[in-house]
Amino acid sequence: MRIYNTLSRRKEEFKPLEEGKVKMYVCGPTVYNLIHIGNARPMIVFDTVRRYLEYKGYDVNYVSNFTDVDDKIIKKANEEGVSAEEISTRYIAECKKDMEGMNIKPATTHPLATQEIGGMIDMIQTLIDKGYAYEVNGTVYYRTRKFAEYGKLSKKNIDDLEAGHRDEAHSLKVTGEDEKEDPLDFVLWKPKKEGEPSWPSPWSDGRPGWHIECSVMSKKYLADEIDIHAGGEDLIFPHHENEIAQSEAANGVPFSKYWMHNAFLNIDNKKMSKSLGNFFTVRDISREYDLEVLRFFMLSAHYRNPVNFSHDLMESAKNGLDRILTAVDNLRHLSENAKDVPMTEDEKKIITSIDDIYKKFEDSMDDDFNTADAISAIFELVKLANSNSSSDNSKEYIDTLMKKITTLTDILGLKTDKKEEMLDEDIEALIAERQQARKDKNFARADEIRDELLAKGIVLKDTREGVRWSRA
Repeated sequence: MRIYNTLSRRKEEFKPLEEGKVKMYVCGPTVYNLIHIGNARPMIVFDTVRRYLEYKGYDVNYVSNFTDVDDKIIKKANEEGVSAEEISTRYIAECKKDMEGMNIKPATTHPLATQEIGGMIDMIQTLIDKGYAYEVNGTVYYRTRKFAEYGKLSKKNIDDLEAGHRDEAHSLKVTGEDEKEDPLDFVLWKPKKEGEPSWPSPWSDGRPGWHIECSVMSKKYLADEIDIHAGGEDLIFPHHENEIAQSEAANGVPFSKYWMHNAFLNIDNKKMSKSLGNFFTVRDISREYDLEVLRFFMLSAHYRNPVNFSHDLMESAKNGLDRILTAVDNLRHLSENAKDVPMTEDEKKIITSIDDIYKKFEDSMDDDFNTADAISAIFELVKLANSNSSSDNSKEYIDTLMKKITTLTDILGLKTDKKEEMLDEDIEALIAERQQARKDKNFARADEIRDELLAKGIVLKDTREGVRWSRA
């Protein structure tokens, strides 16, 4: 198995630090709102990496954090007049709902930054003791130049970074910028401002900088040195570069053996942004499509290639996924009525021929998790099943064919249970109940009905003329 390592900029043979075990850390979202489809890509990609590693027999300790203290969370809390904890708790729950919809397995551990403050204070103190950090008026900074290998992940030259920093307008300087020994030094701990959550520390009542969080949680729940650290390519610099500087200075060993990063997602060939009006949350997408379709769409491109999101491409993904689901559904129906007799010799030959398709699938996944080519292998298997199954076949043969397909779809995290189609009159009855619930201001029940219908593939659209529905 070969993985493209951002650190070396080449594919490398995968050899975990400990035989049979993989320690993997994936940077999770900052929970101040519903997650967007850009957040969904690393979640889907690295969940699939984990599933394939488990299929290959590895015991994977998979850690993915929630950043639950941050400027954006505090801003949202102040806007709503509630605590930062209330905001983060709400959106962690919403994030988990979306993750379940995308069939993302819960991590071995989902640590919260606010529960790990003690470990952060300890690591910061270690960095001060070793001369890699210093305190000024309650703020603790990291001495970037002290870490000789700074820039090794992003391939940025520290002198170029300094020149770029000098060219920036002075108005961009943050509070306390002039206190730094060097413009490139970054914050490990900052004193609290009015109305912000804070924790006591030897330097000030305050909170940690963002970068220190993952260094500490990775160390606590995995080890000083881990196998794979992953996230979106936007995290390479400065976040992951700063994590390396912190962890390697504090722990005295390489932080991660392999660094994996997924490419950006564009909307109709443009960068996703609220200002362009092309910003979509996962919840937005779920109103029009089953989130299995979003997962299939994301896996239809190689994770290191930029992916373009559009309605047409989602329709294409929906049709592609439906081909697989229909094939499995047909086999399921054939199995119910098939003769319970041993496989014939001809049937055995067909099953044996599937080994070649499995090899294509595994070769694709072993080549830096090429899910696009792996899906092509599944389509080949589906075609074979469609052409070589009928009511004349044995139950053992039909069930083996079905298992061959579902083993591969499970690795990609694709569920093959087709949702039972609801009758039109049942749908209309639930819509009428929802309308009444809204009139009665029972919005919880109204939302419950919408979610119930969505789970069965029915999408509601509220219009001025009334409620319209369609099958996803």
